[in-house]
Amino acid sequence: MDLPVVVKVGGSLTDRAAAVVGEVLDAGVPALIVPGGGQFADAVRTLAPPDTPAHWMAVAAMEAYGWYLSSFGIPVTADLAVPEGPAVFLPYAALRAHDPLPHSWAVTSDTIAAWAAREIGASLVLVKSVDSLTRGGVPIAAVHEPFPCDEVDPLLLPYLFDHHISARIVNGRVEGRLLRLLEGEAVPCTRVYTSI
Repeated sequence: MDLPVVVKVGGSLTDRAAAVVGEVLDAGVPALIVPGGGQFADAVRTLAPPDTPAHWMAVAAMEAYGWYLSSFGIPVTADLAVPEGPAVFLPYAALRAHDPLPHSWAVTSDTIAAWAAREIGASLVLVKSVDSLTRGGVPIAAVHEPFPCDEVDPLLLPYLFDHHISARIVNGRVEGRLLRLLEGEAVPCTRVYTSI
């Protein structure tokens, strides 16, 4: 695993948050954890505000989930920088300062995590509730070009390829898989290869 790393923890893993955080802590790598939005972002969707308020409300929702992740023993930071050890990134202030992404539901915490990885020169791990990305219903182990898929937001793959960010998508519901990935072992996942 290329270090440092940005680890995006999906909001679908709320019920596994303690275990996922524990694996990041056990790996002991310089990991900037970007929280998903989960049920907090779902509440924003239910309210259905216009795009710009929805964008900032959803980013605030990420911070709510980030504080929840921190309750399992990882410190929080608002600094967009490589941490000395694992730290949960609270992205609102940095995103307000830079405002680098479209205000649209096509952008979720997936692409926000990719932006954070680009900014600090890190590789990216997306921890989700799926074993892999799929293309036409077929699991994909390696991605060499952007394509539409349901497992990540629509902007993520184009953003990764535009900015040459390597990424892994791994299932956080399988005990120990994230830990092994962070320790450099080969595990079942989708690898995104963007090198030119």
